[in-house]
Amino acid sequence: MILEVENIHTYYGLSHILFDVSLNVNSGEIVLLLGRNGAGKSTTMRSIMGLTPPRQGSIRFKGETITGKKPYLIARRGIGYVPDNRRVFADLTVGENLEISERKTKNNARWNKKKVYEFFPALKEIDSRKAGFLSGGEQQMLAIARALMTNPEFLLLDEPTEGLAPLIVKALEDQILKLRDAGISILLAEQNVKSALKLGDRGYIIDDGKIVYHGDINDLKKNEDIRKKYLMV
Repeated sequence: MILEVENIHTYYGLSHILFDVSLNVNSGEIVLLLGRNGAGKSTTMRSIMGLTPPRQGSIRFKGETITGKKPYLIARRGIGYVPDNRRVFADLTVGENLEISERKTKNNARWNKKKVYEFFPALKEIDSRKAGFLSGGEQQMLAIARALMTNPEFLLLDEPTEGLAPLIVKALEDQILKLRDAGISILLAEQNVKSALKLGDRGYIIDDGKIVYHGDINDLKKNEDIRKKYLMV
């Protein structure tokens, strides 16, 4: 098991946001975290990454407790994070965004600028363009590429298809599956249930800060009542 989240409670100030959340991801899996807007998906991701540390509970990565560690230390352990609003550096070029994100690893790093451009050829074409002038789809590719430059074993992808045209979503789905094939395990938070169900091996549903369902992807596809109750807007 690569990630174990056990009974975490997370707060923003005095507001209790996550209640007793537990989930896990096995090596080589894409696990979905589904829920409506405001259900607690992004807070779960931020809790794992150390940006909003939980006040109770534990988070383990490859058997090591990472609860409460600084985000940069968590990134060094091999977790990449792609936030829901992309947060690319608008005044830097595509190439510069990648270069400042590069993390050298002791063993031969799998991901460098050349490899990332092989994976996302469209980014190579716009290497010298400032990120602020990119389309939504290009910015999302750059956000994922930037995370890859840290040479992660595990990726947190928060709402990667949000605001993207259907054709771009399809291309992104293909790339996410290729990432899994390249040996990266993924926790994918999504509101776009149709897209997510094509990608996941298992799924959790979060509602009002609580995990209300967990099952394999076939169970989730068959369970229309659960989807209607917790995922339909």
